[in-house]
Order: sequence, then structure tokens, then C-alpha cells
Amino acid sequence: MSGAPQATSRAVVFDGVGLPLRLEERPIPSPGPGQVLLRVLACGLCRTDLHLLDGEVQVRRPPRVLGHQIIGEVVGEGGRIVGVPWIGWTCGECSSCRSDQENLCPRARFTGCDIDGGLADHVVADERFCTPVPDGYPPAQAAPLLCAGVIGHRALRMAGAGRRLGIYGFGAAAHIQIQVARARGWDVLAFTREGDEAAQAFARELGAIWSGPSSADSPEPLDAAIIYAPAGELVPLALRAVVPGGTVVCGGIHMSDIPSFPYRDLWGERTLRSVANLTRVDVQEFLPLAAGVPVRTKVTEYPLSRAAEALEDLRAGRLTGAAVVVPGLDAG
Repeated sequence: MSGAPQATSRAVVFDGVGLPLRLEERPIPSPGPGQVLLRVLACGLCRTDLHLLDGEVQVRRPPRVLGHQIIGEVVGEGGRIVGVPWIGWTCGECSSCRSDQENLCPRARFTGCDIDGGLADHVVADERFCTPVPDGYPPAQAAPLLCAGVIGHRALRMAGAGRRLGIYGFGAAAHIQIQVARARGWDVLAFTREGDEAAQAFARELGAIWSGPSSADSPEPLDAAIIYAPAGELVPLALRAVVPGGTVVCGGIHMSDIPSFPYRDLWGERTLRSVANLTRVDVQEFLPLAAGVPVRTKVTEYPLSRAAEALEDLRAGRLTGAAVVVPGLDAG
């Protein structure tokens, strides 16, 4: 006599670079020791997902379920809602982990890259890397805070103090961080793709004192600049825009090659630095901060069955703010 049919869950699966994403039914995953099972309420999409699709950041062991800005309900715990970020496991033993730099752990595993992510109905996660979500954020609005928000804020913190901040690339991270920066007293200038008048208008709507194409000279000298766009050619432009002693922060996990530039663009004690991943402390600090500003995210929601379309809309710049996959929309 056969047993009851095994419960299944849908997942969007990445099989390899150049292959289309596919939606499949698979058994609901079972949590192991120290893990929890989550019913996915929302999963934000990120340019990192495009880098994974294109092989610019490697998925070492496909097939893999992408998605690393997860808001989920812990199954069996009466409605507890948590967020799961990019960093999904660290060794806790290396020199980086012991010095509060777990983002640099050489054995780290990342959600949606080394560990199955949130483009699914269900996902398992290490409970140590799950963070409570502040009240007042619906799941879809909270999801972009987990990477676009946290990584963006790590970049903002590295930018230091000043009066004028330039943001190059006005997508999900930028539309969150302009709100935080303005709350901290920065004047923000937004640099967008050539001809992207919608993004420029959106930046002004969020309080930018100026917005224009990335190729334009800054109308004001900048104390700091953050580059969220994965375009290495923006680095010399940003260095020339910041004042002596200013800082340029590269806020992405991947960037095209940086062209050569004269030393005078760096001279004057300018600083050029990168952001690598994030820590649990970053998440724990940023979510309450975002609620206190308060940060309001602009999102476009997609059902799980349209996750591939959402990623292509993100690639093409066809949306403002953030793209978020909401599995429950398929049932609506």
C-alpha cells in the first residue's frame, strides 16, 4: 500500500550560464539541524542575480535556486516573519569571522548562489542568519531591504561624512539609500544611464538636488560618491568629481574593468574602495534604521511563474525601484 503523496513546492531553477530558468515542482525541503523551513512571502531581485545568470559571479554547483532577499514565514511557529540575506553561512573559525568581518570569510556560503534561495514557495535557512522584520513593512516592501538596503547602507557608511553625495546608478539600492542619506543631512546628486529620464525624475522625486546622465560633469564638487552601477568606466568619472580627501565606494559584487586613469585623479588623498558582501550585524542594524527613517521602497511585483521576465525587466531597466517576486500572486 503506497503512502500519502509527498507535498511539493515550486522553485525557479538555474541550470547553468546560457540556459533558461525553469519552473519545477520538487519536494518541500526539510530543515536540518539549526535550520528553519520558511514559506516564502516575497523575494527581491538584485543585479547580483543577473551576474549569476551571466556567469560573472560563479554558481559553483548548479542546479541552484536563485534569490537572496527573502521574506518568509517560519513554518510551524505561529506566523513569525524573518528576513534572509545574501550571506547564508560562515565558518565562525577563520581570522575574518573572529574579527567581526564574516563578510570576508573564505568559506562563506551565499544564499541563492551556494545555498538554494528564495525564488520558490519554500526555502530552508540557517536560523542564525535569519533576522526579524520590523513591523509596518509588507513582505514585498521589506524584501529589497535585505540586500539593496543593507549593501547600499554599508557603502554609505564607507563613504564617510560630508555634505554632497553623488550616486551613480539609480536602481534598487540607490532609491533606498537616498532616503537614508537625506535623513542624515546629505545633499544627493543622482547620475543615471544616458537618456534614462524616468530614473532622473524618480531621483528628484526622492529629493535629489540634481539628476542627470553619468557622463555629465557634476554641477557641484562631491565629498563622496557611491557607484552602484556595474560599470568600471564610472570610476575615473567619480574620482574626478570628488574633492581632495573624498571617497569613492564601489558598491557591487561585480564590475566591468576599470580603465586606466592618470594618477592626478586619485591624488589629493582621495580614497577608492569596494564593498564586499555583508554581515549579520549589518542586517540587524539596518532594518530598524530603515524603519526609523522611514524608508519607503518602490517595488514592482511579479508572480513566481514570471521570475525570468522580472529579471529581464531588471536587466533592461524597464522598472524603477526594485523587482520583487511574490509566490502567492500565482494563486490570485
